[in-house]
Amino acid sequence: MEVHVETTALKDAVIISNEIFEDDRGFFMEVYRKDIFEKAGLPTDFVQLNHSRSTKGVVRGLHFQWEPPMGKLIRVTQGTAYLTAVDIRKGSPTFGQWIGMEFDAKEKKQFYAPAGFARGFCCLSDVAELEYLTTGTYNGSCEASILWNDPEIGMEWPISNPTLSERDINALTLSQWMESENSNHFIYSQ
Repeated sequence: MEVHVETTALKDAVIISNEIFEDDRGFFMEVYRKDIFEKAGLPTDFVQLNHSRSTKGVVRGLHFQWEPPMGKLIRVTQGTAYLTAVDIRKGSPTFGQWIGMEFDAKEKKQFYAPAGFARGFCCLSDVAELEYLTTGTYNGSCEASILWNDPEIGMEWPISNPTLSERDINALTLSQWMESENSNHFIYSQ
C-alpha cells in the first residue's frame, strides 16, 4: 500500500490519497494501515470509527472536542460532500483560517484535520455518507461548535440556506469560543 499526502493551506491539515486496485469486478483499497501511515508521518492512534448519513443541503459543524483532543480522518463513502476545517489553535500561523473542498465516494480521497480544528461538512448529493476515524473517544461534556457561517471566519459554503441542527444554529462564534477558558486547550506548538 502507498499513500500520497498533499498539504493544504492550513498547517497540519492534509489530504490523503490511497492506492486503489480496480478491475471489472470493482475496487479494493486499504483505508488505514498503521505502518504505512506512520512512515508517511500521519497519525496512527485512532480509537473510534464513526459513520454518518445526511441528505442534500444538510450542514453539520463546525464541531470539535478538547478532552480528549480529537483529530479526525474523514472520507466520503457514498455521494458527495463539501468538507471544511477551521484552525482554532491559539498562536497558530493559520489561526482563524479555513479550507473547504469537495470530496466524493468515487475519488476515495481522505481528509485529516488534527485536534485544534473545528470541522464540518455540507451534503451536496441527494444522500452522502461519511466515515471518520478519530484520535479521541467521544466526550459530550467537552465538545463545542463554531457557528457555520461566522462572519469573522468568512467561510464560503456551497449553500446559503442549509438544514441545521439546534446545536449548530446556536453555536458560538470564533470570538466567543476564544473568550472561554476551554479555548486554552488548543495552543499551537511546533
